[in-house]
Amino acid sequence: MLFSAVSGLCAVALGAMGAHQLKGLLSPEMMDAFKTGVYYQFFHTLAVMVIAVINDDSKWLKRSSSFFIAGTVLFSGSIYGLALSSLSGNIWKWLGPITPLGGLCFMAGWLFLIFYTFNKKS
Repeated sequence: MLFSAVSGLCAVALGAMGAHQLKGLLSPEMMDAFKTGVYYQFFHTLAVMVIAVINDDSKWLKRSSSFFIAGTVLFSGSIYGLALSSLSGNIWKWLGPITPLGGLCFMAGWLFLIFYTFNKKS
């Protein structure tokens, strides 16, 4: 739940920063990428919150939540870094390969949520 609270706060702040301070500073492509990072952060923040509310000690839920958290850091974090580094004209291209790893973490999180659904005891 703590991750969800902090991540939700950061997503709102980053979304507002993107909409107000970065508009016009970032290229349209980088602005779209930044927005994508915020959207994915929000979606997976909510997923982690739902898992916390379920409050089940399932290994599948723990794994799902862990992968959602890792995905948020890797996927959204790398996109934020790419977009913000473009402001200096020196894009941190080394972050590019990290983004798909975050996407894989998101997919693993959803897969573990599917496992939980099929293995849930009635």
